[in-house]
Amino acid sequence: MAGVLQRFEQRLEGAVTGAFARAFRSAVQPVEIAAALQREVDNTAHILSRDRRLVPNDFTVELSDSDHERLVPFGDTLVAELSTMVQDHVTEQRYTLAGPLAITFVNTPELGTGRFRVRSKTNAAVTGSEGATNVTTRPSDVTLEVNGGTLAVPSTGSVIGRGSEADIKIDDPGISRRHAEVSVHRNGGDVTVSVVDLGSTNGVVLNGHRVTSAVVADGSEIRLGNTVLVVRIAGDR
Repeated sequence: MAGVLQRFEQRLEGAVTGAFARAFRSAVQPVEIAAALQREVDNTAHILSRDRRLVPNDFTVELSDSDHERLVPFGDTLVAELSTMVQDHVTEQRYTLAGPLAITFVNTPELGTGRFRVRSKTNAAVTGSEGATNVTTRPSDVTLEVNGGTLAVPSTGSVIGRGSEADIKIDDPGISRRHAEVSVHRNGGDVTVSVVDLGSTNGVVLNGHRVTSAVVADGSEIRLGNTVLVVRIAGDR
């Protein structure tokens, strides 16, 4: 671990001028943020199997007003170096990232100068096929909200999985190649939505309960692996 932090400091020294050091002389130090990110990764590692541990990929660093103001001119450089540091640590510890790395700095007025917090979450990359498109391009009565995006579920339904053949592909290591299917049933003006487990390894959890098949209502939460999808049904709102 010390080696990763040392390399981070050396890269940072080579990437910025002395202005960076002066800006942080009496404030939160970059190496402190780096160490906190390492701890967050280690403390939130989730065992997938004997040889695989999943760790978050989306980090938010909350800073005080003064620290955030000092950081702004160096934000892109620091984010790039912190991302490299996290990736190095993940590689050395043989962790599995939930998706592409993202580190964001936000202003949190309640914090005093030199104080900061790190929050993390798993945020797997999500892509939809032509049948399951973003609702901004294709209106739908049934949509799925997942990792900040909204995908339409066509009348033919959508298979969700990690494999390329899935209608909605989620790069979550805890999701099977063909994990589950969300189906849409229409009877006149009524719309019924259901979810079916397609024989996945980790199962389907609907509103906290594991199911093999079930009818879902507007606002229901479906957990597949480490990803939560929220069902939205226009007629049920």
